[in-house]
Amino acid sequence: MFVTISTTGTAGNPATDLGYLLHKHPGRTQAFSTSYGTAHVFYPEADAERCTAALLLETDTVALVRRGKGKGRGGAPDAALAQYVNDRPYAASSLLAVALGNVFASALRGVCAARPERAAAPLPLRIEVPALPARGGAPLVRGLFAPLGWTVTADPVPLDTAFPEWGDSRYVRLVLESDRLTLAEALRHLYVLLPVLDDAKHYWVSADEVDKLLRAGEGWLAGHPEQHLITSRYLARRRSLTRRAAERLELVRLAEADDSAVEDLDNAVAEDTEAEERPAPLAVRRREAITAALRASGAARVLDLGCGQGQLVQELLTDVRFTEIVGVDVSVRALTVAARRLRLDRMGERQAARVRLVQGSLTYTDKRLKGYDAAVLSEVVEHLDPPRLPALEYAVFGHARPRTVVVTTPNVEYNVRWESLPAGHARHGDHRFEWTREEFRGWAAAVARRHGYDIGFTPVGDEDPEVGPPTQMAVFTIRDEKEAKAA
Repeated sequence: MFVTISTTGTAGNPATDLGYLLHKHPGRTQAFSTSYGTAHVFYPEADAERCTAALLLETDTVALVRRGKGKGRGGAPDAALAQYVNDRPYAASSLLAVALGNVFASALRGVCAARPERAAAPLPLRIEVPALPARGGAPLVRGLFAPLGWTVTADPVPLDTAFPEWGDSRYVRLVLESDRLTLAEALRHLYVLLPVLDDAKHYWVSADEVDKLLRAGEGWLAGHPEQHLITSRYLARRRSLTRRAAERLELVRLAEADDSAVEDLDNAVAEDTEAEERPAPLAVRRREAITAALRASGAARVLDLGCGQGQLVQELLTDVRFTEIVGVDVSVRALTVAARRLRLDRMGERQAARVRLVQGSLTYTDKRLKGYDAAVLSEVVEHLDPPRLPALEYAVFGHARPRTVVVTTPNVEYNVRWESLPAGHARHGDHRFEWTREEFRGWAAAVARRHGYDIGFTPVGDEDPEVGPPTQMAVFTIRDEKEAKAA
């Protein structure tokens, strides 16, 4: 399997910046082990005017059979030979998409500390895939890529050039060209649409594939004219997953992004989230601890970032010292539930003037969030993929910069005390990680140091002498601006 990504440059913006964006040096040939073979990255050409990066995936057919256990294309029990004789070593498929996601993970997220302005800007791009399986032919290829801003060339590959009467194969030679897309957007398009065109996955499709699809489809999938076909094929035509993805896509209204990795597009919580708290009183005690910290800070205007169903917003509304409360969440469904909980449609005019619910992503800077006394991140950070934490950190502590920030998160050490929680399991299926007390304190101390805050820690819930409290809380207080700049 083979794909090339090319760009052109100028004296001020050399094409070799592609190496920075992909995090792969143009002067080196690199190899990366994957579950199904070895991925090689090299640069056939690299100078200031033109640079091309190539990804070559050498598949291990034995590993495919062993891991697939007879499932997937060509793996039926009555087609044993097809497990070893197939198009997987040559034709772009979900194998190549997974390799792209692993090898160019930072580029998919749009992360480039060395050239952030280049990562955020459109590039003149040319992508070539010599052999792309296309169930639906060249018209479908154009129908998938053209609405995304690509100029598409999809030339059918003959079955055999020596026998033209045999006609064309189901493969095309694909060339994509555009000067309107960022590299991250281009990689996300490939990540989703390669397995869609192949109409097959080399691995079992489970519920977490919905999250992968929505993260990679951020900013473009919701409005794509072939949305249903894309979701159905990507999710291996599993109706329940396709329906779930379609429901979530209807709620997606995210800000423009220059970064694609791996973010939750919809962190909507289930209707019975409160009932799932173990033990149930912990949710109440957590809100009490947060409210006490906000009162101690003297805050009047408060942001609840990741407000979910609005439980904390409802709690804060009972205290008149909080004159303005803004609930922010990426999930429209969660905000709808919050509005019902707060009875906004029946709220008196004076009370309604104190509360506002807005949709937004916490990993993007948002000028609407500047100028507030305090912000709360209650049980939010653990729902983000770790690579997204720096974006959240800057958006809250670097850009919004409230005087006080309250952060709560589970203490993973306490999980052994939950009798109903299986060993090694997180407290919630959407948690991407759970920190120990040392890990949380280390992260919080680093954030405070980078952005000029002082910090204090408070246990929430009954503190176990061996494993600590069930919830850990950090309260950040901004220093004097002059002192913060000096630090």
